[in-house]
Amino acid sequence: MTTEAVLDASDATFAEDVIERSKELPVIVDFWAPWCGPCRVLGPTLEALAAERVGEVQLVKINVDENPGVATQYQVQGIPAVKAFRSGEVINEFVGALPEPQVRAFF
Repeated sequence: MTTEAVLDASDATFAEDVIERSKELPVIVDFWAPWCGPCRVLGPTLEALAAERVGEVQLVKINVDENPGVATQYQVQGIPAVKAFRSGEVINEFVGALPEPQVRAFF
């Protein structure tokens, strides 16, 4: 079990890193890509909020260019796409770079 605030996952590790982990605590998945401007804006905000809540919530980042399978499975059509998982299911989500107060409320 990891206690890191941020975890990079892949198509191969998604089931363990997100689905199984979300049975223990909420997991927030950031679907992003290096070329995506809004992703670069949102990423540090997500990471800072996750760092404030180590042990309470897990942030998992998925590079959609390198891991198209999971992105397709969860119908990611625009990035950044952020999805919250609990007990293996998506319970909340948003698309786009939201302001920090809204992202904080999402957490």
